[in-house]
Order: sequence, then structure tokens, then C-alpha cells
Amino acid sequence: MTEAQLTATQIPVNDLISMLTAIGNRDYSRFLELESTFVSQHGEEVWQEVFNFRVLPVLDKPASQWLLGQWLSAGINRIKKIA
Repeated sequence: MTEAQLTATQIPVNDLISMLTAIGNRDYSRFLELESTFVSQHGEEVWQEVFNFRVLPVLDKPASQWLLGQWLSAGINRIKKIA
């Protein structure tokens, strides 16, 4: 198990509930605030682990589609260089 995976298992459930609430309320600006706070506290790798394997899988189809639409409408705001 990687360090990011291990850390992801120790994230308080309230942090996840806040993210799900922002998505459920269709509050993209709040979601971005929570994402930024999470990344500053735990790091980008842990965010990716938590979001991809814990948050995204529990979203219903309308919420998933809404979030995807928000990402697409915001455009590309950063590019991560992959070696």
C-alpha cells in the first residue's frame, strides 16, 4: 500500500461529507474551496486517491454529470507534467 493510499484511509468522514454536500448542492465554488483546503492539508496525491477511489464512485449519475460539466465549462486551468 502506498503512503497516499494509507493516508487516504485516515481522512475524517466529515471532510468527505462536506465535499459530497457541495456536489449535492451544485455549489462548485464551495467544492473548489474544499478541494484546495484538502490539497493544502494532505497533498495532491492523497487528494487524487480520496477523490478517485472514495468520492467519485459514490456519486449518482446526475451528480457525476454535473461535476464533469463544471470541469469542462471551467476549461483547463493547470497542466501537470507527467514524466
